[in-house]
Amino acid sequence: MNREELMTVLIAPHVTEKSSLAMQNHNQYTFRVRRDATKVDVKKAVQLMFDVQVRGVQIVNEPGKTRRFGGRTGRTQDTKKAYVSLAQGQTIDYEARAKA
Repeated sequence: MNREELMTVLIAPHVTEKSSLAMQNHNQYTFRVRRDATKVDVKKAVQLMFDVQVRGVQIVNEPGKTRRFGGRTGRTQDTKKAYVSLAQGQTIDYEARAKA
């Protein structure tokens, strides 16, 4: 992937109680990523965007849920999450990146 495509791999940080605990205890950050992204793509994108060393990437596919819209049933989109482990001493500061 070229630089422009890597910039679109990460959709948003996925901040929940579980991801906050992983951040504190295991130096692991969670991102929502494109559905066609691979582990290598996510690793390169995080290194490019945040200038950190990535130790490992785990990817989770989450199937969409069935929802009712009035009398009709529908389905939300499938999503993909990436758990990114950083090297010792590396951190990502979301607030500082948003202000820059």
